[in-house]
Amino acid sequence: MTPRDNFEDRLTALRPRLHRYCARMTGSAFDGEDVVQDTLVKVLRTRSDSAGIDDLEGWVFRIAHNASLDLLRRRSRSSIVPLTDELEAAPMPDGDIIAVSFETFLRLPELQRCAVILKDVLGHSVVEVASIAGCTPAAAKSALQRGRTALRQLADMPADTRLPLMPDAARQQMARFTKLFRAGDFDAIRAMLAADVKLDLVNRLQWQGRDRIAPYFTRYAGEPKWRFAFGAVEGRPAMLVFDRGAMERPAHFVLVDWREDKIAAIRDFLFAPYALESADWVRLEDA
Repeated sequence: MTPRDNFEDRLTALRPRLHRYCARMTGSAFDGEDVVQDTLVKVLRTRSDSAGIDDLEGWVFRIAHNASLDLLRRRSRSSIVPLTDELEAAPMPDGDIIAVSFETFLRLPELQRCAVILKDVLGHSVVEVASIAGCTPAAAKSALQRGRTALRQLADMPADTRLPLMPDAARQQMARFTKLFRAGDFDAIRAMLAADVKLDLVNRLQWQGRDRIAPYFTRYAGEPKWRFAFGAVEGRPAMLVFDRGAMERPAHFVLVDWREDKIAAIRDFLFAPYALESADWVRLEDA
């Protein structure tokens, strides 16, 4: 194995952990994956800078941290949870932390969010948190304590259960796509593809062009274990893909972008199942 192969293998192994961090920092599985991709591009472009760095993971997470903050500042929609010095901090059990939704993490101030995710979700030390966030260990420890307290308070609030609002056209298009997938009518789906359609198998490969993505449908046609349902992920219409015999929770999901009545892009999270971790999803009735 060449040094380049080893370097890229290490980045691939880091990807699920990076997504856990970026999704919670940005409050979205989709935005988190975009930040992960941007981070890995930056890392590969500046890989020479990593020569002599003992802590590759820390270096990559610093880049991901800054990329997440850049996205949040562009969005300018992060809300702050007011806290007081009198609150006593207590760690949440690991399972509770993992189950906290991305949107809930977004309600924490940036440093608190960073500290809780890195320490309680990913297992970094306080010193490592400080290094990644660019603050002192004392500030990181304080942010961790306050962030834990805030999450416990937020976890005690009633869940805001709601069906996603989506335009009727988007709902009907995704429902039809799902029905055709379920029926195995891939010829009908191919007829809806735009000539310049893009396929993104997240964390694996990207193709463009109607003819080039033909193997994608062949793979699904030859795999009997999947079951397909119309639903939504983070309020976006999606095709939920379930393993046979495990219909309680999707194994992964597929998004489709449309250009009028043509499919302009397919984004399939088959190779990125970590994107569903704590993401809001719901199964809906076909339109």
